[in-house]
Amino acid sequence: MTATPLSIPTTTLADGTAFPLVGFGTSSMKGVEGAAAIASALRSGYRLIDSAAQYGNEAAVGQGLRDSGVDPDEALVTTKIAGGDQGREAAREGYLGSLRRLGLERAALLLIHWPNPSRGLALETWRTLIDLKEEGRALHIGVSNFRPEQLQELIDATGVAPEVNQIQLSPALPRQEAVAFHREHGIVTQAWGPLGGREGLSEQFALQRIARKHGVSSSQISLRWAIDREIVVIPKSQDPQRQRDNATLDGIRLDDEDRSLLASLDLGEEAAWDSREHEEW
Repeated sequence: MTATPLSIPTTTLADGTAFPLVGFGTSSMKGVEGAAAIASALRSGYRLIDSAAQYGNEAAVGQGLRDSGVDPDEALVTTKIAGGDQGREAAREGYLGSLRRLGLERAALLLIHWPNPSRGLALETWRTLIDLKEEGRALHIGVSNFRPEQLQELIDATGVAPEVNQIQLSPALPRQEAVAFHREHGIVTQAWGPLGGREGLSEQFALQRIARKHGVSSSQISLRWAIDREIVVIPKSQDPQRQRDNATLDGIRLDDEDRSLLASLDLGEEAAWDSREHEEW
């Protein structure tokens, strides 16, 4: 018996394009097992797939897409410019390498992975992403791990705001200032680490209490909290049932008491990785 395909809600990008609120994270998924997990997620109904040159798994992502039987034009594959590929021409070459590994003519979403301020190449890289979108080589463009002032620099210099900013975000790190800036500038917030694993979120009594109240997992509560705020989440799992559970959120309705308890888990902005200091090349 075939499982019912997942019904995943959407938000909209600045140009009105529908964009899934639940995508599939792939970091650490490599080789045959990684490709199988990605194919499983796509067959279940996921359409937004997150990858990056830095993950070293773009070939597995491409294989998973081919193995899934899903039309490549229906899959929204994301990749990211690695720190070592920043710069006007290097970013283009890095991206073309990503496309070769993915086996795609273009990505649905292309991001700058980290601002890496010591290199001073984020703006040049952003100009190249703008060119790639204008050429039709990338459908949508954005950034990852940029702070509001780093976003403002790109906007001031080019007049073009990123369509997406993927940042570390969960109930333990709600990133209120960043989310408010994104909304003001028509930028979709996408959360990496939405289950708060680095912060030990799942061990928090308040979260466990809410999960028991609703008869679901703590992961599902964290994800529901995010998509209620129109924040895109990209949880990852190689287990087919957990993949389905992470995108089965329709029946969960958080109330004011739940939201108040979740707000108490905020560790503060200083607990998030600071992209003024943390760099990845």
